[in-house]
Amino acid sequence: MNICITGALGHIGSSLIRNLSASSVNKIYLVDNMYKQRYCSLFDLPKKSHFIFYQIDILSPKMEKIIKDCQIVIHLAAISDAESSMKEQKEVNRVNKKGLKYIVNLCAKYNCSIFFPSTTSVYGSSSKLVDETAKGKNLQPQSPYAESKLYGERLLKLVSQKQGFRYVILRFGTIFGYSIGMRFNTAVNKFGFQATSNQNITVWKTAYDQKRPYCDLIDCISAINHVINSNLFDNQIYNIVTINVTVKDIVDAFKKYIPSVKISYVNSPIMNKLSYGASNAKSIKKGFVYKGSLDKSVKEYIKKLENINYKVDKKNL
Repeated sequence: MNICITGALGHIGSSLIRNLSASSVNKIYLVDNMYKQRYCSLFDLPKKSHFIFYQIDILSPKMEKIIKDCQIVIHLAAISDAESSMKEQKEVNRVNKKGLKYIVNLCAKYNCSIFFPSTTSVYGSSSKLVDETAKGKNLQPQSPYAESKLYGERLLKLVSQKQGFRYVILRFGTIFGYSIGMRFNTAVNKFGFQATSNQNITVWKTAYDQKRPYCDLIDCISAINHVINSNLFDNQIYNIVTINVTVKDIVDAFKKYIPSVKISYVNSPIMNKLSYGASNAKSIKKGFVYKGSLDKSVKEYIKKLENINYKVDKKNL
């Protein structure tokens, strides 16, 4: 079996390519346009795997030859920063919509199954846990990024109904956890760098007491491996959520080890008055296993950055 991973050097991809558990994988095509210049993600790759790297855009004609030789595409390539997507709507449309459509049509043409990572940011505010059956007002993406993911979900369903190819969609909570290609524009990751470098943690106004779904990178990678190993391309959507917590909960997790942490409140172009939690019950029934931990990830961040801040309370690490 051959696999293509687009956006292979990003936060998720750089961890996935080091932790693929499928024993039946032969060639692993790594596709990344190096827009974020994550060259370090290619360092020290496992020798047991047969990697083939392409520095190309997902709209490149070369993608057809790659996908033709694959049975599975893990489509991680996307403009994924929700806040900056407000200013990059043209690029979001090009990559997240036009690019996805190109990849999906190639997968349909060559009978290649596709894994599509969506986001729990497609949900709206709710006092109860939302699940995959949410419709109407319970689907309220608040950024071009989240809207493009909902577009992708509907595109996959439409193309599959017409052409019969197989896919699976995982709606991930906001990803946190260390990887060599990690990004720092999401709450836990950003807070971790700010806290350890003796900066104030910057919190969106009105967001401090809001609850949101989060996903430990450990659980994210485990979920992708579960899909591959179980051949779980069943044209279904699954929430992949480690924990539902407030921003206050995250800040408190860092204060446990860095008591001197302070907060600054900032504005955001995203309407951030939504508070909700997402259920992972459907995924658990399907055999997904959760082992992630906010506390363990916070400790890992701090240990990797502890030497840049003498104020870290190391006795608790």
